[in-house]
Amino acid sequence: MLLCELCGQALRTEPEMRRHLLRAHLEREPRCPLCSFSAPGYDELRAHVDSAHPEPRPGPAPAGGRPQCPFCGETGASGRQVEAHVRSRHGHLLDPPAPGNDQQLYECPMCDLVCANGQILQEHVDLHLEEHRFSEDINVGGSLSDLELAQQLQNEEDRQQGLEEARREREEFQKLQRQYGLDSSGGYKQQSLKNMEREVARGRMQPSEYHKRKADMMESLAFGVDDGKTKTSGVIEALSGYYQNEIKDVRRVWLSTGVDHFHSSLGDKGWGCGYRNFQMLLSSLLRNGMYNDCLRDITLIPCIPKIQSMIEDAWKEGFDPRGASHFSNRLHGTKAWIGACEIYSLLTSLRLKCQIIDFHKPTGPLGTHPRLFEWVLSYYSSNREGGTKVVCTPKPPIYMQHQGHSRTIVGIEERKNRTLCLLIFDPGCPSQEMQKLLKQSNDDTSLKLLRKFVGSLKDKQYQIVAVDGELSPEEKVVRCQASQVFTAARIP
Repeated sequence: MLLCELCGQALRTEPEMRRHLLRAHLEREPRCPLCSFSAPGYDELRAHVDSAHPEPRPGPAPAGGRPQCPFCGETGASGRQVEAHVRSRHGHLLDPPAPGNDQQLYECPMCDLVCANGQILQEHVDLHLEEHRFSEDINVGGSLSDLELAQQLQNEEDRQQGLEEARREREEFQKLQRQYGLDSSGGYKQQSLKNMEREVARGRMQPSEYHKRKADMMESLAFGVDDGKTKTSGVIEALSGYYQNEIKDVRRVWLSTGVDHFHSSLGDKGWGCGYRNFQMLLSSLLRNGMYNDCLRDITLIPCIPKIQSMIEDAWKEGFDPRGASHFSNRLHGTKAWIGACEIYSLLTSLRLKCQIIDFHKPTGPLGTHPRLFEWVLSYYSSNREGGTKVVCTPKPPIYMQHQGHSRTIVGIEERKNRTLCLLIFDPGCPSQEMQKLLKQSNDDTSLKLLRKFVGSLKDKQYQIVAVDGELSPEEKVVRCQASQVFTAARIP
């Protein structure tokens, strides 16, 4: 804040101070603070005060009321009080010129004001120019009413708010792209090379091993097949023999056909679970002769980039156009997560009969999903099982999706207390742990890797994809058309 030296008024900026001086002081005719005398200029007023009022004493009040300061307008109870105010506050305006100097007067070229020196004239002219610029700014585009000015300010505020919201949305979209692997950071190959180079830098991988694994990976990608380095085979067969023994608390168990377990590697860690679960499901389908016709072009488990290309081919056939649009019709070369819809589209494009079941909300206490367990039991069991304790079914495993992860259901236990327990392969479980299940043992603690009780599955929503037969070419066309608006069976 700035204080006017003449009247003490507080002003916010220098332009406001100049306008105040012009209006309140420089363009006002000076008046004697002790009588009603008016002077054409400050020199005349000073001469009048020196001759007519040589000593402070009461004088007549100006016509119309109390004595008033000619410079700032402040009033006093008496002429003496106002004179004392003038000498203390504005004495510099009453000082006589230095002896021997003939005072030169300066006339304003823009009005009739005469100034005592060039500096005062310059400041006075600056006030004229500032006032002129201020008037021009106000009148740009025509005079604005208060309502129009308020609307203009509101429009500018809305525009700035819109720009800020657009910036936040853009940043959030880019964050989601990075999170779901849809940015331009590369895919399986790039991540593999980067992570192997990091392992070498940390001393956990020898350079010779790096070059060998790189060569193996490039060969695998060239042929489009998985290198098998994260695969564990024979677990279902080991479980079948294991359950033949007297297992505590288990009344009966149903197992899918043989399944190879695949876990995530350096190339897909953090995003590849959907692809690894498809590899598990496909490894079981390839063992089942009833699917030979559908899978005659597939003899080996495809690698992840190949699976990405296969899903893109399904989109090109017309499956799930809305899902394809979400991924901009491109998976190959990205780290994009996939889910139940992409698995369904891929399986159906191969003429495999499958369905999506959406357990869209909990059906039991404490956020549990007992209806999911009952559905899996119904899928694996039949009325022709008799009293067999271990039932090795011809059914393939079930793909199960929930928020942020997917797994593969390979069987289900019925406990002696009639509760149910799912047997699940998790692609996040390393091969070293899965291989422990291949060792015959009477201790069922190793089954903790696979067992999931009702209280263990408490995500808000689960979706499963289950295969149960083949499709004719005509049925495939019908399902492709139906996927234009994707729907799933909902339980409940």
